[in-house]
Amino acid sequence: MLTDVREARVTYWSVLRRQHVFRVLFGSWVGRLAMAMAAVAIPLALRDAGADYVFIGLVSGAFALSSAIGSPVIGRIVDRVGQVRVLVPTGLLAAIGFVTIALAPANHAVVLIGAVLAGALTPPLEPCLRVLWPGLVAEDELEKAYAVDSAAQELVFVFGPLVVSLCLAVFAPVSALWAQALLTLAGVATFATAAPARRWAPEKTEHRHWLGPLRHRGLTILLLAPVGTGVAIGTLNVLVVSYAERFEVFGGAPMLLALNAFAALAGALIYGMIRWTIQPRTRIVSFAAGLLVGYGMLATVPTPLPMAGLMLLTGFFLAPMLAALFGLISDLAPRGTVTEAFAWLVTLFAAGTSLGAAVVGPVLDRGELHLAAAHAGAGALFCLAVLGAGYRLFVPAGQPVAAD
Repeated sequence: MLTDVREARVTYWSVLRRQHVFRVLFGSWVGRLAMAMAAVAIPLALRDAGADYVFIGLVSGAFALSSAIGSPVIGRIVDRVGQVRVLVPTGLLAAIGFVTIALAPANHAVVLIGAVLAGALTPPLEPCLRVLWPGLVAEDELEKAYAVDSAAQELVFVFGPLVVSLCLAVFAPVSALWAQALLTLAGVATFATAAPARRWAPEKTEHRHWLGPLRHRGLTILLLAPVGTGVAIGTLNVLVVSYAERFEVFGGAPMLLALNAFAALAGALIYGMIRWTIQPRTRIVSFAAGLLVGYGMLATVPTPLPMAGLMLLTGFFLAPMLAALFGLISDLAPRGTVTEAFAWLVTLFAAGTSLGAAVVGPVLDRGELHLAAAHAGAGALFCLAVLGAGYRLFVPAGQPVAAD
């Protein structure tokens, strides 16, 4: 493993200066920002309209479940017909879903229809961008591109709640739903009208297996690993709220999550500044081990200052692991299934996050903070165990198994 920070800075700049890169990255980021707002914007708008928490939970669950089911299906359609022909209709229908909720937040049936529509037809901007990277940058710049992508993903979750807060401060809670619709349309329009998205054509294959990318055993195991990471993150998102109620934390739970996101952003940028000679599969396992150390130590429930350190530690290894994961998924996915493979990553990661948040809630209600924190470590352990079990299978076809 060698580093050349001076050269890496030039390479980062060269990646962003590549034709169309900033446009598709920005378009994807704006569209994803709208979806990152949903977890906060929808409950706040419904609560303001007088909904009880049972219905709010039902709507949030419907949105998450429909998104999880729809993502790989839409990804498979992209692999068959192209990006623009899918992005435009899904963007329009998802925006209509948010507007539907905004127009009738007190009508339960209408709200549920809008939530399912917005969730199931989430524009596949995230997988579409990752499919484009190999054609946008040089081969030796791919690691930097995936690092930038991972960093942008972290910024989505930083700015999403901030946009919702701005809407609350200036307008009514329902305005955040209108903002989501506008951001969705703006992101899709920016991305779908870019030349790379318009030029991208599905790979022609003689036989399409019904399992799509999941017919590759190594890829299937690799995609299961982020479920554990999602569980850890979902646990953390709820845990810090309870932690901030028991300890005096400057800035409360948002400050702890901001530290976590900042460290992830720093980790992604540092990852891209390294000229790697270690295989991607070994990198991923190493980063997963780092996550296990950080999340495992959460079970000690330390005082605020050490807790801030753990927020930095857990965040630091997350984005680099995802950046390495993006590249390996692209290499392992069978021909004509890359978009669906990335869509499965989105779905399974989100499923893990939802599972972690759902499971840890009742534990925190019983006041068992240490046990609740241990759930995060269990998720990280699951991730590392899955990666270890499938390690020998994480080798792209035609590539020799080299020692690190």
